[in-house]
Formats: sequence, C-alpha cells, structure tokens
Amino acid sequence: MSTTKDFIIEQLKEEISGFKAEISEKSVGRVLKVSDGIALVSGLAEAMMSEILMFKTENGEVTGVALNLEENQVGAIILGDYTAIKEGDEVRASKRILEVPVGEALIGRVVNPLGEALDGKGKIETSQFYPVEKIAPGVITRESVKQPVQTGIKAIDAMIPIGRGQRELIIGDRQLGKTALAIDAIINQKGQNMKCIYVAIGQKESKIAGIVAKLEEAGAMAYTTVVLAGASNPASMLYIAPYAGCAIAEYFCDKGEDVLIIYDDLSKHAVSYREISLLLRRPPGREAYPGDVFYLHSRLLERACKLNKENGGGSITALPIIETQAGDISAYIPTNVISITDGQIFLEPDLFYKGNRPAVNAGLSVSRVGSSAQIKAMKKVAGKMRLEAAQYRELASFAQFGSDLDADTKKKIERGQRLYEIFKQDQYQPLAVAKQVLIYYTLINGLMDNVPVERVREFEAGLYKHADLNDEALRLIEEKKELTDEIETKMKKLINDYKDTVDYLMK
Repeated sequence: MSTTKDFIIEQLKEEISGFKAEISEKSVGRVLKVSDGIALVSGLAEAMMSEILMFKTENGEVTGVALNLEENQVGAIILGDYTAIKEGDEVRASKRILEVPVGEALIGRVVNPLGEALDGKGKIETSQFYPVEKIAPGVITRESVKQPVQTGIKAIDAMIPIGRGQRELIIGDRQLGKTALAIDAIINQKGQNMKCIYVAIGQKESKIAGIVAKLEEAGAMAYTTVVLAGASNPASMLYIAPYAGCAIAEYFCDKGEDVLIIYDDLSKHAVSYREISLLLRRPPGREAYPGDVFYLHSRLLERACKLNKENGGGSITALPIIETQAGDISAYIPTNVISITDGQIFLEPDLFYKGNRPAVNAGLSVSRVGSSAQIKAMKKVAGKMRLEAAQYRELASFAQFGSDLDADTKKKIERGQRLYEIFKQDQYQPLAVAKQVLIYYTLINGLMDNVPVERVREFEAGLYKHADLNDEALRLIEEKKELTDEIETKMKKLINDYKDTVDYLMK
C-alpha cells in the first residue's frame, strides 16, 4: 500500500516539476446591441481605431472592426454574418489593426476586401500582410509625374494624358462608358510592365463576372487582381474595399513596380460610409454625409504617388470613377473628388447619344499633369488637338444654321469633323501609341483633308493594316519615342502609298 502511495507522490512531484505557468492577457468585452451590420460593445476600453475584433458565436467566430471609440462603448462594423451575433456574446480584441494578404499570389485572382478568394480557384497562399489604412507617402519621398500611362484610348492619350503616379477622375452619368474606359486602360497595359487592380464597389456581380471574362479573353488577368465588394455585400465590405485594393497596390509599389488601380465607383463608397456613419449615430452633415467624407477619399487617393529613386521608384496611378446625376459635376461628392485628383475625364450624354464614343468632352476634361506625361512624338502631334477640338465645338453650333462661312472657318469645321471621327473607338479595342501618332500626324498635316468624313473610320482602319505590313515607321516611333525628320519622311511615304491604294480617293 505504501509502495503505491510513494509511487503516486513521485508521479505528482514529477508533474509539478514539469509544470510551467503561463499568463495570458485577454481584452474581452460583451455585445450591448447588434443590428444592420453594426455592433455596440462594452468592456473594451483599450481598443484601437481599426482594430480587429473577434465576436464569439455559437457557430464560430465572426470578424469585426472597431470604428467608434466612445467613453463607455465601442462601435464596430461586422465583416461577416452579423445575424449570428446576439446581445451578450463575448467579444475579444485581437491587438491587430485590420490588414489584408498581399503578394504575387493575388495576381490573376478575384478576391473580396479581406483577401479571400471568390473565383473558385482555391485558397490564396501568401505570408505577407499590409494594413488596410496607411499614411500616404510624404512630399520628400515623391518625384514629379513624367512617365506616361498609355490607355490606348485616342481621345485621352492625345488631349488628357495620364502619367504614372497621377490621379485622374473618370466622371459622368450612368451608362456612358466609364467602366469601359477603365477596362480598356487595363487591357492596354499588356507588355507595359504595369500591374493592374480593379476594385468593384457595390457593382452587380453579373457585371463583374462579364468584366473578368473579358479580361481573361484579352490576356489581361495575367497582371490583374480584381477586388470585389458586390451589391449584395454589407456596407462594411464596400467601405473597406478601396483601402484593401490600395494596400495590395502598395506591396508592388514598395518593390519598385508600377501599378494602375481603378476604384469603380467612389459614389457608392461614399454612400456605404454614410450608411455606416448614420447607424453609428455620427452627426450628419450636408446631404446626410458625415463631416469627414472629404477625408474618406483624400486619405485614399493621396496614397497614389510616384516615388523617387531613393524610395524604390515605384508608382501607383489611380483612376477613381464617380457617377453624376443629370451631369451635375457641382454636387457634393463629385466636387470633393475633383478637388483631390489631378484632373478629370468628363463623359457627356449628348456626345454619347450622337455616336461619339468614348463620349469625352474635351472642354470640361483636363489633365493637370499635361504634356509632361506624353512621349515626344505624341506631344508634337497632339499639341494643337485640344484647341482644334474646342474650336470645332464652338463653330459647329454656327454651322448648323447654314449661314455663309468663310473658307478658314469651313476648313476648321471640316478638320474638326474628321477629328471627332478619329476620336470614335470601339470598346475593348485600345490602340498602340505609335498608331495614334500615325493617325494624328495624318490629320494635322492635311493628308486626310480629301477623305470624305463618313469614310474616315474606314480610311483609318485600312491605314493601320497597311502600316502593320510596312511597320518600320511604327517600330521607329516605339523605339525613339519622338518624330525625327527620318521618321516623318517614312510616315509621309507610308500614308501616301496607302492613299494611292484607296479607290474612293482615285481621281
């Protein structure tokens, strides 16, 4: 008996000697109230802004983010199924700020704002995370924007050039081709050494499925990530989507790469933030938006930048999209975003319905970076383009009255008509910059003046095919990026040779 007792004592001593006491500190609170994707939590006095909170439910844990830090409670947005959370449930503070997975593994994938795969191609394996919210790079780390982003859209590359590191707003009413412009710009980045991120905020998921299919067909998904917070997602997911997309872009920018990011669209983003703010009982301001709605977009768009060589030399170019109501660009959210960005591309319904697509209004559109974001060849041919387009718009209104016009005015109107025909471009067919230089050179040097206006597009398509067969001039433009006398001579010969083959120009 004593032997058994001694044995048990020895066992206990052994277990006690091997015991290591561990103290773990947990910050735990309780749900006071939950509704509409918002939870009020008590007991988390040390919670940080944007800290991840874990809500313990019967079916597992649901993620939330602390957004309102008040004296007696914390207001949190739920990033999952808020219906699973009940009053009195335990809430644990994670001591981690909201972050998303980043890395090469996200290229070619469709993900939600938390970096979880939505495309059925398996889990995304990545070990790196970036915070969703980050302070924008300071002025000392930046350099001026001077490298072009070729969108492949003739009207934009000539008149409203976009540079790497710029923020250019695409603005217009619904169904005027804003998303089409952005998708064309992504497709045209093939071979341009540019990563692309498309952030869909509150869009129909069927529409995004069509866009992804089009990008795959064009081979653009090889360098593109789609971040989707669809129309069926809660407002909390729509709110963090653009910041998550920007964090993914910053990973590549920090590696010294160039990134193009599209936010489609920030109108729905502002609406989702308004919804969250009103549910959190924040004071409403103009149009019921909270007072910090300007800061909502400024802290996002300021993260787009061109870094200098000492900081890696990477860039993020942002193309935010804003939807207007009845062309009102003086409304609250449009004016906010216009004042943050480096210019805007304004799409006009009248031009769209007349068949001028993309319906870019040359008068109201502007790029504050200007010709410094163009190659020398484009700068040379496109210099007078904006002026000619604006003059034509002014003079065309007089011409419709059929009054007698002097020869100079007639010439300007005819040149303008041909210019607007050239601006017309089919969707998903971006054009290489060398071909854009070729067609603009043809126009401004009067080599197209004898082509009937209704046959300009036919003439243009034929000229490109002819240039592909005799591509030395185009190759030289791409290589040297300027118009030397030698290149001009070759281009004139190319154009005149093609004109000799066009039967409706034969005398």
